[in-house]
Amino acid sequence: MADIRSLCVYCGSSTRVDDRYKTAAASLGALIAARGLQLVYGGGRVGLMGIVADAALGAGGQVVGIIPDHIQALEVEHTGLTELHVVDSMHTRKRMMFDRSDAFIVLPGGLGTLDETFEMLTWRQLKLHDKPVVFVDIDGFWRPFLRLVDHMVAQGFVRPENRDLYQVVETVEEVFGAIAAPQAIARPATEKWV
Repeated sequence: MADIRSLCVYCGSSTRVDDRYKTAAASLGALIAARGLQLVYGGGRVGLMGIVADAALGAGGQVVGIIPDHIQALEVEHTGLTELHVVDSMHTRKRMMFDRSDAFIVLPGGLGTLDETFEMLTWRQLKLHDKPVVFVDIDGFWRPFLRLVDHMVAQGFVRPENRDLYQVVETVEEVFGAIAAPQAIARPATEKWV
C-alpha cells in the first residue's frame, strides 16, 4: 500500500438508508484517516457521502471534495472540508476524482454511484488505468450486481477474466488488504476486451 496515498470513495447521498450502511461509511472514513490516507469524494454533506467525510475529518484526516456547480447550487456541499473544488460538470468531477485518487472504494449507493464506478471499471477494462476498484458488499448489497456480471459473462458480453477488474470485500476493514494486493487483469495487452 506504499504507493496508495489517496482513496476515492463512491457512495450514496440518500439519507433514507439503513443504519448498517451509515455505520460502514463512518467506519471507513475513520479508518482512512487513521491510516494517514486522504479521502477524495463527491463533496456532499448528505447521506453516506457526508458521513464518510465527517468521520475522516473527525479522525484528523484530509478530505477533498469535488462537486459540480449545478449540485452545489442545491446547497448540499460540505463546507468544512480540507479542500472543496467546485467544477463545471459531472465529467470534470469524475476526471478530477480519478486524477486525485490511487484506488476506488465503492460503498452502497444509487445511480450516481453506479455511474462513477462503471466509468472506472470501463477505463480499467480499456487499460486506461490499473488502480484498484473495491466493492464493499455490506450485507450482500452488491450481490445483484455480481449476479448481473455473471449473467453478462454467460451471455458472452463480458469475458470471465473481466471479473478481475474489481475486488469484493464484505467489511470496510478488508478494504485495506484488498488495495494492498490488487488483482492483475489476466489479458494480453494486444487482446481486445470482448
